[in-house]
Amino acid sequence: MDGILAVWKPAGWTSHDVVAKVRGMLRIRRIGHAGTLDPEVTGVLPLCIGRATRVVEYLQERPKAYEAVLELGIATDTEDLTGQIIESVDQVTVDEEAARRVLASFVGEIEQVPPMFSAVKVDGKRLYELAREGKVVERKKRLVTIHELELLRFEADGSRPRIAFAVTCSKGTYIRTLCVDIGKALGVPATMAELKRTRSAGFGEADCLTLEEIRELQERGDLAARLLGPDEGLTHLPRLSVDADAADRAVKGQKLKLTEEGARLAEGQVIRLYDASNQFLGIFRAEPVRGLITPVKVFS
Repeated sequence: MDGILAVWKPAGWTSHDVVAKVRGMLRIRRIGHAGTLDPEVTGVLPLCIGRATRVVEYLQERPKAYEAVLELGIATDTEDLTGQIIESVDQVTVDEEAARRVLASFVGEIEQVPPMFSAVKVDGKRLYELAREGKVVERKKRLVTIHELELLRFEADGSRPRIAFAVTCSKGTYIRTLCVDIGKALGVPATMAELKRTRSAGFGEADCLTLEEIRELQERGDLAARLLGPDEGLTHLPRLSVDADAADRAVKGQKLKLTEEGARLAEGQVIRLYDASNQFLGIFRAEPVRGLITPVKVFS
């Protein structure tokens, strides 16, 4: 069984829990996920099964989309509602217009400091391990990109307004930290109240199966038919097709002569290669200077 299985991760499960559960249901060891989700976060978790694990690195690089809700008026040590409150205010005077203005200011390349409760390693130890020991260490800022940020709802009822937003962002973006930083820009403490990943590796909720659906399909022997091809997570890469002779040499891992169409690609551009019958042959690299296509990961 080879391919991509898009799972709708339930709350209360770690990404590792989901992999372990599916591994047990399918009795397949070779399974990897394309991007960790925190336990309380729901949403799209693509699993690569069998030979499809070879494309995980390319899936992880793609932008991700989320729907989040941040709560104004409190800050926590985990930057979400699972943590201890470390700051609060009695009254928040923020209106919808201010929220829209601040959200717009975060679109583009921004700096983030990884939260203490994260898997980033400092001196060989993960930050969340240090945080559980009550330690706070200096973290280096990192650049991430916010491609889109849209206000969905502004809930002003009560003393702690909530801002619901949709965001599309680059790999490595911490939505918890984004919520905190939005609050700082509005002049009040903030924390993430809810989070759902709506898109990952190009897959959305409509592509996903729940764990229960996976179990039922596997018991009926119908799950293999629901797997997505490894190339379906690579649609962000340029596509080239070759004739039968070149395809035969490609699946043997041989270098190919670059086609006229491929000559327009940038040097070193990674591409998807197909034969004339639309069979995925693998991931190759264009080298226009040498006039070649070289294999990176071959799928026969």
